[in-house]
Amino acid sequence: MLMNNANVYAVKTLTSKEYLAPGHRACSGCGQAVAVRMVQKALGRNVVMACATGCMEVVSTPFPQSSWEVPWIHVAFENAAAVASGVEAGLKALKRKGKIENKKITVAAMAGDGGTADIGLQALSGALERGHDFLYICYDNEAYMNTGVQRSSATPYGASTTTSPSGKVQRGQPTWKKNMPDIVAAHGINYVATASPSYPLDLVEKVKKGAELEGPAYLHVLSPCPPGWGVPSDAAIKLARLAVQTGVFPLYEIEKGKHKITLDFEELSPVGDYLKAQGRFRGMTPETIELIQERVLREWDKLKEKSEVRTTAKKTGLKSNIVKEDKVPVKTGMKE
Repeated sequence: MLMNNANVYAVKTLTSKEYLAPGHRACSGCGQAVAVRMVQKALGRNVVMACATGCMEVVSTPFPQSSWEVPWIHVAFENAAAVASGVEAGLKALKRKGKIENKKITVAAMAGDGGTADIGLQALSGALERGHDFLYICYDNEAYMNTGVQRSSATPYGASTTTSPSGKVQRGQPTWKKNMPDIVAAHGINYVATASPSYPLDLVEKVKKGAELEGPAYLHVLSPCPPGWGVPSDAAIKLARLAVQTGVFPLYEIEKGKHKITLDFEELSPVGDYLKAQGRFRGMTPETIELIQERVLREWDKLKEKSEVRTTAKKTGLKSNIVKEDKVPVKTGMKE
């Protein structure tokens, strides 16, 4: 079975048990809600979650209700990793004193790109340096969506937000997206990976691996936001797939310092297919699209080199000897 077909029917292979209850208040077509649901299925019941302020906290826990079927802690915007560190240390102490059963209890922290790459970077770096045994998950929707679509350091170059608007003088976000997986990997931890809800088998496998390995692990999950990205509510998963297919958001893992691309293609799609489908990139000039295309191919070449894949990026596509994936066209209804 081709990998794309396997991913389409992946839901059949997952547990029917839901750890994120339905009825939450996420936007229609929210990519993060889909990702969280699959992550929780992979983690199971025996987990403690520390959740930073953000979209998922707001939509899933309006007082006095909660959508969480596991132990869940709401923490401040900046300290999800610090709280998870404390939970992990506390569980160790309770086990040592015989207060609770000495079994594996996964400790997980979750935050958006703002609570990870910006506000929460210090707490995350400290937790990684101390070597706490926990899984940190960044749900990256590429802006501060919950508070009005303000730019973050994870906002892509050229994207229009309320604090980096596209106009005559400046065309959207003026800086390149921060490379959080590489920043985290620089701490020397055992496991770092990227994932997408559009490829559930890959996502679930990485969640399980990160949770099972000793020490800190980090998972960076692309989480499309229909209102923030300017796309129809049924386009989130399609756009997430296209982000991978164009090389804008490659899927790979860094295990004990070794890079491995987990999903590759016979040929990458042009980044213009991805950019033109989104309202936040509306009005982008051909010259800017070409600039982004060149950078994507350059970064893809670097990733290939790190993964010891001896192929060269070309504008027309890439040849690969890893997992092959058919390209899926995206129809979003957005006008160019």
